[in-house]
Amino acid sequence: MKTTRIFLMSSLSLVAMTGSALAHVTLVNGTAKPESYTVVQLQVPHGCAGKPTNEVRVTLPDGFYGAKPQPKAGWDLEIIKGDYAKPYDNHGTKVSSGPVEIRWKNGNLPDDNYDVFAFQGKIAGVADGASLAFRTIQLCGDLTEKWDEVAAPGTDPHSLKDPAPLLKIASDGKPAPEMDHSAMGHGAMNHDAMGHGAAVATDEAATMQPVKLGSLSLSAAYLKAMLPGQPVGGGYVTIANAGAEADRLVSVSSPRAGTVELHEMSMTGDVMVMRPLANGIEIPAGATVELKPGGFHLMFMKVATPFAKGDTVPVTFVFEKAGKIEVELPVAAAGPGGHQHN
Repeated sequence: MKTTRIFLMSSLSLVAMTGSALAHVTLVNGTAKPESYTVVQLQVPHGCAGKPTNEVRVTLPDGFYGAKPQPKAGWDLEIIKGDYAKPYDNHGTKVSSGPVEIRWKNGNLPDDNYDVFAFQGKIAGVADGASLAFRTIQLCGDLTEKWDEVAAPGTDPHSLKDPAPLLKIASDGKPAPEMDHSAMGHGAMNHDAMGHGAAVATDEAATMQPVKLGSLSLSAAYLKAMLPGQPVGGGYVTIANAGAEADRLVSVSSPRAGTVELHEMSMTGDVMVMRPLANGIEIPAGATVELKPGGFHLMFMKVATPFAKGDTVPVTFVFEKAGKIEVELPVAAAGPGGHQHN
């Protein structure tokens, strides 16, 4: 088994539930259709015996494939990959391995607050009427809450002390929000739209026309379309410096996002690291720096209304020497093999 970690920089004991810990960890969306793409939203309503939650671990059940978690500001994200117990057919391709566990780490969720941890994936080979158990562990410093019990046949699930969150598979029930089939990438985990994969082509009409700010030129800028309800989006731009001195992109902002972070994606063996760049991005003299999937990129956080293909979004770039410029960035759909930012 190998581990893929995505870092968003910013002796354990089982504790009996008391006080606010009487509420269980549950799913926002408790039902999904067979053979569907769906978003699972895990609700964590409390800490451990009054202590804040610092880590949430979810084991993915057999029948849930190609999982992709939603990053959370202030939390590190670790994706553990391994072999599936039962391979599945993905449009004629046999997929035998992929994400088997997701961990949000090094965060701080106070006991008197709750939060939602989301991930998407494909349900395959699960019978109508069955349920998938997403066994979950909370870590709160040196304390642990485990939500991993699954009722045996004939046993009332309400009798369990620490029930695992369940997703019911039902073709005639209200389904969970489904993913657009063309937007998933249809395979083992794909991070194109988060800046984690090879660059995807965009048509000329979907990129910003070049603009100049002093010795700097900004071109080929665009945002990725997002799925409904998703609060994080990716953006890219090419910056050329024709001057004799280096400059630095120090910040980016937009009224469409709560905050915009400058990020870098890099791989070290099987460890995938995505980190914010507190000191910005240097634009050397006479050089061109490309913000693109798989390297430097922009991450638009807390987006209230997801970016849709065909939109234009006002974005302000601030440089250390050249100053400030506001441009309208077009929104492009995900390219071949890609998907919208989750």
